[in-house]
Amino acid sequence: MAVSVRVTVPATTANLGAGCDCAGLALALYNKVTLTVAGEGLRITVKGEGEKNIPRDEGNLVYQAARRVWNTTGFPVPAGIQITLENAIPVGAGLGSSAAAIIGGMLAANAAGGAKLSLQEVLDLAAALEGHPDNVAAALYGGAVVAVIEGERVLTLRFPVAAELRAVVAVPAFSLPTAQSRRVLPLSYVREEVLFNVARAALLAGALACRRYDLLRVAMQDRLYQPYRAPLVPGLNEVLAAALKAGACGVALSGAGPAVVALTTHDAAAVGDAMGAAFGAAGVQARVLILQPDAAGARVEQF
Repeated sequence: MAVSVRVTVPATTANLGAGCDCAGLALALYNKVTLTVAGEGLRITVKGEGEKNIPRDEGNLVYQAARRVWNTTGFPVPAGIQITLENAIPVGAGLGSSAAAIIGGMLAANAAGGAKLSLQEVLDLAAALEGHPDNVAAALYGGAVVAVIEGERVLTLRFPVAAELRAVVAVPAFSLPTAQSRRVLPLSYVREEVLFNVARAALLAGALACRRYDLLRVAMQDRLYQPYRAPLVPGLNEVLAAALKAGACGVALSGAGPAVVALTTHDAAAVGDAMGAAFGAAGVQARVLILQPDAAGARVEQF
């Protein structure tokens, strides 16, 4: 008998400035993974974002994530697997497309295999595959999160987000693979840079927990990642400044970029217009998305 599972996974924005590799926020923009165990062989269909370049063989990240779950639980890898991906999250933009693939594949495989893993165990596997916990934790649980890897376990705090908060995301018309964005980072930092970020990361967690969004202007400042990635994103510094001038509470490069995310509680359209104009002045075409935070995280339905 065929078994089908559909998983809806939100986009995520990670780092939020100072929270390098540990802070994330789920956004109301979704990928859907439908996994059906039936027939023979592997068949993958991709619709929407990434449909021209996402692998349709065993190199597909959703399939790899599913296999990781089955191998961990001892569930035999099915002889016949059909995977349909309906993607609204831009690929290579810094909005958690890889995290969505990993969480979608793992939750689908877990449900199809009898739900042997808890959400914590899924998160631990997902963070190991992704390499850092921020995006996968936010995608799984929704809301704003801070997460760290301790041994083989991910420790997570989740904060609900006020209804009036909006994420204004300017997405340039080019992709920036995370591996390329990480290669420009230095191997070591001076003490002042580290202390600058440590203080602001602490303030960021407090601001999210207490919903003190007025503190985000300072809490989302970063000296560890953004200065070194700025040459990869033409106009980045001007876009950051434009968002703040237009009234954003805080602004930062979204994950590894090239998207830029501003958080605001009012006049999101004006903030978006300012960010789009700043990118345009730098010769970069960018689309602007105004998104609500996602509060629910990944959702599974079996049919």
